[in-house]
Amino acid sequence: MKVCIVGLGAIGGLLAGWIGSRLPAGRVELSAYARGQTLAAVRSRGLQLQDALGEKLVPLHASDRAEALGPQDLVIVAVKAPALAAVAPAVHALCGPATQVLTAMNGVPWWFFDGLGGPCDGLALQAVDPGGAIAAAIPRAQVVGCVVHVSSTTPAPGSVRHVNGDGLIIGRPAGGRDAGLLALAALLGEAGFAVTVSQRIQRELWFKLWGNMTMNPVSALTGAPCDRILDDPLVRGFCSAVMLEAQAVGAAFGIPIAEPPEDRHAVTRKLGSFKTSMLQDAQAGRPLELDALVGAVREIGQHLGLATPNIDALFGLTRLMARERGLYRPAA
Repeated sequence: MKVCIVGLGAIGGLLAGWIGSRLPAGRVELSAYARGQTLAAVRSRGLQLQDALGEKLVPLHASDRAEALGPQDLVIVAVKAPALAAVAPAVHALCGPATQVLTAMNGVPWWFFDGLGGPCDGLALQAVDPGGAIAAAIPRAQVVGCVVHVSSTTPAPGSVRHVNGDGLIIGRPAGGRDAGLLALAALLGEAGFAVTVSQRIQRELWFKLWGNMTMNPVSALTGAPCDRILDDPLVRGFCSAVMLEAQAVGAAFGIPIAEPPEDRHAVTRKLGSFKTSMLQDAQAGRPLELDALVGAVREIGQHLGLATPNIDALFGLTRLMARERGLYRPAA
């Protein structure tokens, strides 16, 4: 089975590392589409993996030319949302008629309303895919959504360290189960992940987004870890107001969340003091995933005719901060 990882960051690197080191020899032919320092590091020594089993070098073929890698059985897209438009042509080049494309990314994806039904059925989100360039490059019928409940880091280019968690939830945008989806779940399970197959992957995506659409941008704005955000009653109250608006948006298009914001805050607080991925990106000078995490929710609200003043404020303030620091790159 030919498997290619697009994006050897914290999540893509861990997926590559476990697939490349935990499956029986000959089970997969593993490759990666990579660029820059990551490509150079992987070409020179392989992917460096650190996890509970120790440290190892995982061999894989890496290239910055998707055409040289050829059509794959499985393409795992694990880039940050602002980078997706740039790599979409490479993903297209990696796809054959039976290729499955697993999108292991944060936020609202471009395919979110494919087959969902309701008042937003088929809605093309300009916040994440203006002009439909991504949708045109990546066959929607071959997409598998993925919600990642794993924490890992990239200490250096071409190196990944597992922190905790092993959960993956996967599902087709249109719902249902088929042989290809179940085979993919089995493969990822063999690689060491705890895989759940969802009949409605959008529900899982929306619920994860509901929590991190506040913690991520607020942490990037303030520079504070999550425990300090929740310790401030005014900031926690603002986060709750944003979440209530997002709940109303979700309920309007068919994915209600019954849980109150304070219950979600309690779950986040149990994780202790940690920096969100957006705060880490801000501190490292990397583009922020604002459009997929906040801008898309605002756009859905506008489509439904719902006022979202707190979401608007969060998006506007964080976007301005990011623009001033050169960290906001609108999807194009």
